[in-house]
Amino acid sequence: MAETAVRYLVFDVESVADGNLVSQLKYPGEGLSPEEAVNRFRAQLMEEKGSDFIPYTYQMPVSVAIAKLDIELNLIDQVVLDAPKFRPSVITDHFWRGWKAYRRPTFVTFNGRAFDIPLMELAAFRFGLSVPDWFNLNAKNFEQSRYRYNNDSHFDLYDVLTNYGASRFTGGLNLAANLLGKPGKMEIEGHMVQDLYHEGKLDEINEYCRCDVLDTYFVFLRCCVMLGKVTLDREQELIQQTKTWLEARTTETPIYQTYLEGWGDWENPWEANSAE
Repeated sequence: MAETAVRYLVFDVESVADGNLVSQLKYPGEGLSPEEAVNRFRAQLMEEKGSDFIPYTYQMPVSVAIAKLDIELNLIDQVVLDAPKFRPSVITDHFWRGWKAYRRPTFVTFNGRAFDIPLMELAAFRFGLSVPDWFNLNAKNFEQSRYRYNNDSHFDLYDVLTNYGASRFTGGLNLAANLLGKPGKMEIEGHMVQDLYHEGKLDEINEYCRCDVLDTYFVFLRCCVMLGKVTLDREQELIQQTKTWLEARTTETPIYQTYLEGWGDWENPWEANSAE
C-alpha cells in the first residue's frame, strides 16, 4: 500500500533558555552557572515586566511534537523529534528536513508566526542549517513561504481567530480547546518548562508538547468548519476517529490516556434545538 501523503504538519515547540548565552550576554564576567544566569534573568524580567518569560532569541528547542495529516484532515501519525535524546540541533535538523521530505506541507500552529516559526528559523541560523526552500526569496512576494498571508504555507490559527492581530485572543489555546470540550492545559503549563528542563524531565516536556498539538489539531478542525473547508458532521467524525486512534495507542504512549481522561464531548446546540 502506498504511503499516505502528508498535507499538513500541526506542530508545537517547547524551548528553554540557553543558560550559557544568558550568562555571557547579560552577566559577563560574573561567573554565573547557566542555571544561575537563567534564574537571575527570570527574576529580573518578573520584577520589570510582571512575567519571567525569556525572549525566544535566547532560547533553543527541546521539544517539537508534530501531528501529520492527510489532505482530508485525517490524523496519520504523531511524533516527537529526536526521542529520547531531544538534542536541540538534531530536533532542528529533523524539523526542516522533514518538512522538505514531505514536499513542503502546510504548517499549522497556534500563534506560531510570533514564536514557533521564528524560533525554529533562529535555530537553523544557530546550528548552521540551510533552508532555501522555506525562505524561497526568488519567488513572488505573495508566494514566499514566510509571507504573512500565505495560508498554504503556514496556517496560524491565532491569525484566523484575531483577524491577523486586529484583536486579542485572551485565554489562548487553552481557552480555544476548552470551548470544544478538550482538555487544554493539564498538569504542565508553558511557564513550567524551564524548571522541568533543569530537573532533567525532558520526557515530561515532550508529553506536554504532544497534548498541545492534539489541542491545536482540534482547534484547526473547528476553524476549518468556520471557513467552510469541512462540514460540522465531518469534523465530528474526525474527532471520534481521532479518539479511537488515541485509545489504541495508550499503552505505547501513556500520555494519551491522561489526555483522554480530560476529554469532553462538545455539546452540539443544533442537536439540542432540533430535539425541542
